[in-house]
Amino acid sequence: MHLEQSVGAVRPRDQHFGEPLGFRSGAVLDSYTLRYETYGSLNADKTNAVLVCHALNASHHVAGYYEDDPKNIGWWDNMIGPGKPLDTNRFFVIGVNNLGGCFGSTGPSSINPGSGLPYGSSFPVITVEDWVNAQARLADTLGIARFAAVMGGSLGAMQALQWAIGYPDRVNHVVAVAAAPTLSAQNIAFNEVARQAITTDPDFHGGNYYQHGVVPRRGLRLARMIGHITYLSDDAMMEKFGRALREGKPGFHFDVDFEVESYLRHQGDKFSEYFDANTYLLITRALDYFDPAQDSGGSLTRAFADARAKFLIVSFTSDWRFAPERSREIVKALLDNRRDVSYAEIEAPHGHDAFLLDDPRYHALVRSFFETVHAELPR
Repeated sequence: MHLEQSVGAVRPRDQHFGEPLGFRSGAVLDSYTLRYETYGSLNADKTNAVLVCHALNASHHVAGYYEDDPKNIGWWDNMIGPGKPLDTNRFFVIGVNNLGGCFGSTGPSSINPGSGLPYGSSFPVITVEDWVNAQARLADTLGIARFAAVMGGSLGAMQALQWAIGYPDRVNHVVAVAAAPTLSAQNIAFNEVARQAITTDPDFHGGNYYQHGVVPRRGLRLARMIGHITYLSDDAMMEKFGRALREGKPGFHFDVDFEVESYLRHQGDKFSEYFDANTYLLITRALDYFDPAQDSGGSLTRAFADARAKFLIVSFTSDWRFAPERSREIVKALLDNRRDVSYAEIEAPHGHDAFLLDDPRYHALVRSFFETVHAELPR
């Protein structure tokens, strides 16, 4: 048996909630369903659970594969499994598709019981805080009073940080990778351009395209192309594509000429086949709104005043979307509060997507941290 192996075939589960959930916006969802997956075994005293929060276009399918679709491998499968950095021989790992998603949890494409039609544009604008509150309710149903750790990258890291702020007595450790305490104006601008690409698509129909039997594919393609450019560094794109021409010489037209254009169009086409446009709008807006210091007079230090977890913060040198200096803001706020925090800034050429890739130094760091988490479990 190889040490580095998959968790194997997995299956998603649905948890329905009949009690209303209030949103930060003031909206209320009367009932909802969360889809989730689990890997490993929950110990007798339920102290070894680790919640993994997903980023923009990911889902509850964090590790393993589906028997009926073995090529559908979890988005963080290289990180999670028996003998992997987050070892499922030791930990009970949970992945959740967030509310507003399009992979099984209640979202804009779900049927609104009140109207009998898809929620569409009427689905409430959601925040990171709302997601964490819903995740806490799922933990309650699983009998998990306190997580050994909450972990995430990018938008998932924001959720992990919010757990430490909003539920300080329910999380022992936080792993935040490729994180930022807020989006910069430039990042908000990228999100707005992507949303405009979707909302101005003639097939968008004000967000109620389901009833028209269409999908705003052109807008989704453009949104994904814009996003994908920001996930990669300039060096990574040059190494992967350079200025290579598909035909070896200019075609003197405005169709695909460069290899990088072909790549972006392929990514856009693929994305438009499986992702929901309204979900994209909701998730990018949740990114925009995340600002834990907002309710603390603009002070990130005060925002973390009640946090009790031990932290691992990881950044990558070539990540210009969530640059290392943004992670260092988080580290400073935690140190100001005398919290236990480890910080690593890893030299890597891959840009923001580095948190998903196989970097031996990065994986060794996470493995070491989770060995400490395991050592601290009650015996």
